[in-house]
Amino acid sequence: MHIPDGLIPMNQAIIYWIITLIVLTIFFKRVSKKVDMEKRLVLTAVLTAATVVATAISIPSPFGIPMHFFLIPLVVIILGPLNGTLVCFLALLTQAIFLGMGGVTTLGANVLVMGVSLSLVTSFIFDLFKNINDRLAIFLSTIMGILAATVVQIIILILTETTSLEVLLASLLPFYLVVAFIEAFINVVILELIFSVRPNVASIEKV
Repeated sequence: MHIPDGLIPMNQAIIYWIITLIVLTIFFKRVSKKVDMEKRLVLTAVLTAATVVATAISIPSPFGIPMHFFLIPLVVIILGPLNGTLVCFLALLTQAIFLGMGGVTTLGANVLVMGVSLSLVTSFIFDLFKNINDRLAIFLSTIMGILAATVVQIIILILTETTSLEVLLASLLPFYLVVAFIEAFINVVILELIFSVRPNVASIEKV
């Protein structure tokens, strides 16, 4: 989902940057009032590093498109949607500067896709189902978060007028649906392990 520099017109790229900066500003204002800052900072740093690695590894797929995982749904379930957006921003900025993945002008758009939209939908679905069943909540929220990110990316790409809706639906949607189901299953396993070994992690206030 890394949109490279040059694909999005500058006037659109600026709008995506503004949205991303607004969300990050809201995060910093809210988190400044929290008392668990040390623990949150450590987890943010660790999860950012893990996200850089996880989203940089390309895995061959039957669709002919390299597959990569997101890790942001896991971050959101642990730390909350705004914190998930921050982790996404830091990870994508690192990749754009040091790995040549994505781009600087398109960073706002990429964060809007993989950070803002994915985080908000993941958080909403998780909160909706967590009182019913934790595993179901993790599984469904991961899938819906990734699908929401896919839809937002399709909209952004259509607005660039470089491709068509039919092409994007035929390529991106089935591809990321497969990714969503695989990552959802992995997140259930990982989060159950984390919460059983480190139950105090589950008590961190979501931001």
